[in-house]
Amino acid sequence: MPKPKLAHKHFILDQRKLTRARKVLGAKTETETIERALDHVLSEEEKNRIAWEADKRFFESGIEIADVFGNLEE
Repeated sequence: MPKPKLAHKHFILDQRKLTRARKVLGAKTETETIERALDHVLSEEEKNRIAWEADKRFFESGIEIADVFGNLEE
């Protein structure tokens, strides 16, 4: 993995949210909290992208789904 490019940033954040996120994420510092939160967002986006691609392939495959319980309307 390439070395991360670090940049100094200045933010005005809700301290209560930051403290709560720090506890939830088990981070030691506020910087670590933000890093973990960003990693989580990026991970979720990747999972969603993969799921949408799988759904698209599934529906484009032409497979027919049978309503074996008779619950779906035609």
